Amino acid sequence: MEKKRVLVVGGSGYLGQHLLEDLLRAEEPFDLAFTYHRTAPADEMMKALSPALAFRVDLVTGQGFDSISDSFGQPNVVINCAALSIPRECEKNPAYAMSVNVPSSLVGWLLSFADKNTFLIHLSTDQVYEGVMSFYKESDETDPVNMYGKTKVASEQFIRANFPNFAILRSSIIYGPESVTPVSKSLPLQWIDSTLSRGHEVEFFYNEFRCPIYVKDVVNIILILIKKWVTDEKPLQLILNIGGPERVSRLQMAEKVADVRSHDRSLIKSVSSSSVDRGVNSPADISMDISRLTLELGVIPVSFEEGIRLTFRPTDVRV
Repeated sequence: MEKKRVLVVGGSGYLGQHLLEDLLRAEEPFDLAFTYHRTAPADEMMKALSPALAFRVDLVTGQGFDSISDSFGQPNVVINCAALSIPRECEKNPAYAMSVNVPSSLVGWLLSFADKNTFLIHLSTDQVYEGVMSFYKESDETDPVNMYGKTKVASEQFIRANFPNFAILRSSIIYGPESVTPVSKSLPLQWIDSTLSRGHEVEFFYNEFRCPIYVKDVVNIILILIKKWVTDEKPLQLILNIGGPERVSRLQMAEKVADVRSHDRSLIKSVSSSSVDRGVNSPADISMDISRLTLELGVIPVSFEEGIRLTFRPTDVRV
């Protein structure tokens, strides 16, 4: 049987690297390729992710997609991990954020093939929700409070209106061990651990709630979706909340890291989110109901405490 071709858009990012690493070890082998934007992947990354092919692509203009067509061919599965995901940056440059986060050039390229059966898995965010209640369901209204959330709502609407075969994953905070090569964006648990280990006092919000999800759970969800589509080869039109099983405040996240890593809890100071001007509105409670995830795919993500333990396992142990 011919191997399926899988393209990871934004494969040089944190989730992308974890995803490629596990796709390389999948029981059913794939032909793999990934895109990057500015900086060419380091030799270390290319060696670790070999034989995956790397392509430079500009998601705004679509420049680079033709090279993929010529060298790799039409992908059977595309996983779009690429986004301008820093809310403050989206607020500063909304037009650019919209042009990056709404995958118009990607979808246009996929629709240029005669075969329209490519399966598109698109990473969205919990920030599509307004944040005024707990445990949002996929059917609840999307009413984001910042530009990042608005670009992601627009991306979902664009895909639903223009592409026939997709899964949209509304992800909470993704955490876990370092990727093959470090990314520039700081990782949440590593930052908490590093700050507390130096004995520095640090403030955390007691009134901002999320459902953080372990990175390998996200990877597992995507692998299950790919297997489901490869087995059935029937178009999907699916939207799923993907978060961890617990609703935790940022304060509770820090306290749990302190407990697992044996740091001094007294260094953690509880403050209200209203006490800090971050230059962008942030939703208060975008915890998510993930019952549909379990029902549709049979996935039960690990607890936050277990995810912390897995994150800080010895580096010679691969999760």
